[in-house]
Amino acid sequence: MEPSRKRKAKENKPVLAICYDFDKTLSPDDMQAQGYIQSVYKEDVASFWQESNKLAEDNEMDTNLAYMFMMVREARGKIVLTKESLQKYGSEVKLFPGVDTWFKRIKDYGEKNGVIVEHYIISSGLKEMIEGTEVAKEGSFEKIYASSFMFDDRNVPIWPAQVINYTNKTQFLFRIEKGILDVNDSGVNDFFAPEDIRVPFRNIVYIGDSDTDIPCMKLVNSYGGHSIGVPLAVSARKSFIVPSATMTIHPVRMNGLLLGIPQTLSYFERMQERIINFVSKNSRIKPERFRELMMKKDELVMDVGSVLDGETAVNEGLIDSLGGLSDAVQCLYSLIEQQKTDKESTKRTKYSTGKTVSKKRASSATAKTDTKIAGKGKATARVSTFREYHPSAQRAEMRAKRGAENVSDRCR
Repeated sequence: MEPSRKRKAKENKPVLAICYDFDKTLSPDDMQAQGYIQSVYKEDVASFWQESNKLAEDNEMDTNLAYMFMMVREARGKIVLTKESLQKYGSEVKLFPGVDTWFKRIKDYGEKNGVIVEHYIISSGLKEMIEGTEVAKEGSFEKIYASSFMFDDRNVPIWPAQVINYTNKTQFLFRIEKGILDVNDSGVNDFFAPEDIRVPFRNIVYIGDSDTDIPCMKLVNSYGGHSIGVPLAVSARKSFIVPSATMTIHPVRMNGLLLGIPQTLSYFERMQERIINFVSKNSRIKPERFRELMMKKDELVMDVGSVLDGETAVNEGLIDSLGGLSDAVQCLYSLIEQQKTDKESTKRTKYSTGKTVSKKRASSATAKTDTKIAGKGKATARVSTFREYHPSAQRAEMRAKRGAENVSDRCR
């Protein structure tokens, strides 16, 4: 034992630990791809990751070490790379809607019900960038476990300090379980009697999105905890599936000790309803149809549920379109063009006299008259006058329409 190290004591109240991956779990994209790569790399984001993965493969290198090496190498002569600059890039990382208030909301809810809720990050992403996010600055996280750099006296990265990936992530679950949060505290290997465990695994929830999260999910589930997978199809504006792929739909399952009482069955039913509602709200499938596929008895051997191939998944409304990577990339470019068009349409338009009118005022005037167009000749005349004397607004409108048509064609 190492008594000099600070450890969390067991509480008088039950503790619930919610552990999160970061990229594509709390944020819609990789944190490095939200400004950093674009500022230092000569090509697009996809090429950065391709080169990084090839570097790892050619040198039998951990993929995280490869991307960290490339971040430092590509920054030379382009930006001053420091801990502060990484945190600044982190401050620009976008979060999914609702994430910014989630941590406080669930903590307050737990407090009202006599439960201590603690939030932890276990991510293959970069600790310094996560620390730069607003939610981290607000103190939302009890501890951030992520890949990180060692810095010199000028705060310039000189060597990897931590690299977190796959099964390496699982050690942090044991640290959380025992309250031994210091990464260098070897007490995590000590035996703890069940009554001395600070956060039993049954009180741990792990939320992630990718194969790097599978070891943590399996560990948590095996000891009676819960894991939640963030579906990428829902995280995207448009989803694709290749025809040969399959999707398995089955009812809720749980490992560990279960009590055969009505409350357990009610709990399962409520959990399943939440899943059904979530899927139906974020896709085109009806709740009744999803439930029917989930409970089919004549398709899986020794199990209940359905296996859908790519085309069937699209027809059922779970996935938007058939297609592979090239189709997804083409659609992505179309969405980028649409975004550019939308930005152009929000720029300030100019009167022919040289005075400027913000798009907000212009759209307000247009909206006001558009609501009166039906049966109101005066309002119609006012709209046509606005468009006649403000050609920049007219051009922006035409570009927006063309952009929408192009996106519709390419993403159909």
